[in-house]
Amino acid sequence: MIAGLELDLSLPLRRFTLKVSWHSRQRFLGVFGHSGAGKTSLLEVLAGLRRAGSGRITAGGSAWLDTQRGVDLPPELRGIGYVPQDALLFPHKDVMGNVRFGARRASPDAPAPAVEKVMEVLELEPLRDQDTGSLSGGERQRVALARALCSAPRWLLLDEPLGGLDPPLRRRILPYLLRVREEFGIPTIHVSHDATEVQMLCDEVLVLEQGQALACGPPAEVLTRPDLLPLARAEGFENVLRGTVTSLADGSATVTLASSGVSPGILVPAAGLVQGRRVLVSLRAEDIILAGSAPAGLSAQNVLPATVRQLHDTDGAVALAAALAPGLPPVIATLTHQAVSQLRLGPGSDVFLIFKAQACRVTTS
Repeated sequence: MIAGLELDLSLPLRRFTLKVSWHSRQRFLGVFGHSGAGKTSLLEVLAGLRRAGSGRITAGGSAWLDTQRGVDLPPELRGIGYVPQDALLFPHKDVMGNVRFGARRASPDAPAPAVEKVMEVLELEPLRDQDTGSLSGGERQRVALARALCSAPRWLLLDEPLGGLDPPLRRRILPYLLRVREEFGIPTIHVSHDATEVQMLCDEVLVLEQGQALACGPPAEVLTRPDLLPLARAEGFENVLRGTVTSLADGSATVTLASSGVSPGILVPAAGLVQGRRVLVSLRAEDIILAGSAPAGLSAQNVLPATVRQLHDTDGAVALAAALAPGLPPVIATLTHQAVSQLRLGPGSDVFLIFKAQACRVTTS
């Protein structure tokens, strides 16, 4: 499937005009911002569900919208699988009936994933005969995603797929979305107000505020910008690091971080992990302690040398961005103004980042 999105759009809304110019070659895209920023409206235009406004949309080389030329493809001709936040399952059909409905919508000339394969990847087989009214929120989202996948989409459009779930359930559903990304590789536009979710699932993110595009680029770079970090932190920001499990011992696993240069290793809980597994490690900024010199005699097992890149005020504290190694995203830690002063921290300062293995949340597909 061909990726690539070219979007130039102007759409008058009730409170503002949505204006977006976004050209990307990435396969997995995110749209991030506060509730009411215009994210869902943008996704509805992409899906062909909103027909107002003017501009041009080309996805995978196919023109979906070009108001100057009079092109405006209906949703069924755009080759999309659309998953709204509230799932919208058919109440008169069981789980398998909903999933098979997606397969019946597939175009004959589009290769559709096998229904049984989709059921396996999303672990829906035990629920196949269950009434949809008895499903949990997470189960409903998985069924809606399975139905969309079985329609042989050229693009997946996901509108806050985890937005209505509480944090523990959200963490349990995230691996399914990662698995879909890896197993099927379908170009995806993922709308979310959760900064951690966007970092885990997207290779490029567009940040919206009041209908205006504030920035776009790799999530780890964009969301840690001084002007955007307060927005990201208000919406559930955690540091997200990618790596591979390289050893297991005494209930802990060593994860070697992906990097173009030196690859530091960090210790995380070993539960459910196997050697060679690729993982995502998330870590709250508040769980990181800084030291100006190498500490000794600590129970915290992770002590990583780093260099301060920048500091800026946020919510009465100081957010510090530190570089671990070339090719790795910056790690954000929060400190008090007093701590910054006592440690005499500034750009270029050499520090040690300290955190417990138990503070690391590991996600696998």
